[in-house]
Amino acid sequence: MSDLKVVAEPGRQDVLITRTFDAPRERVWRAITDPELVGRWFGLDATTTEVDPTEVRTGTPWRISEKAPDGAVYAFRGVHHDVREPERLVRTFEFEGMPGHVSLETLTLTEVDGRTRYEAVALYQSVEDRDGMLASGMESGMEQSMDKLEEVLRSLR
Repeated sequence: MSDLKVVAEPGRQDVLITRTFDAPRERVWRAITDPELVGRWFGLDATTTEVDPTEVRTGTPWRISEKAPDGAVYAFRGVHHDVREPERLVRTFEFEGMPGHVSLETLTLTEVDGRTRYEAVALYQSVEDRDGMLASGMESGMEQSMDKLEEVLRSLR
């Protein structure tokens, strides 16, 4: 059973996302940075995900697009700002359908007894931006993605 938590306190500009995976940190890092593996777990269950190949290092851009069954494409992009393999990744995150609403995401992976705690803090430019992201279905999308990430991690054993 998933222990996913999405915490968004009223009036704040941030969202805290946590989940524990039954996998060592290096395996989780690989799954969240290898474009082929990211394409298998990122996004909604009903979409097909395409990841632009990129090297995950400080200063490199990234882009991911999801294609819905009706043909609509939803793309996200940003820049890696701080990469410390396998423990920390800081990047910007922007939905191309609403340009200018950029968040800063800090992901930390902590391993304890062979399991990895995934903790992401997304900081938005305003409370309104944060609330808009939540209203768009962010929590449901995170749940679908994190469940698929767990499946990918199991397949890498």
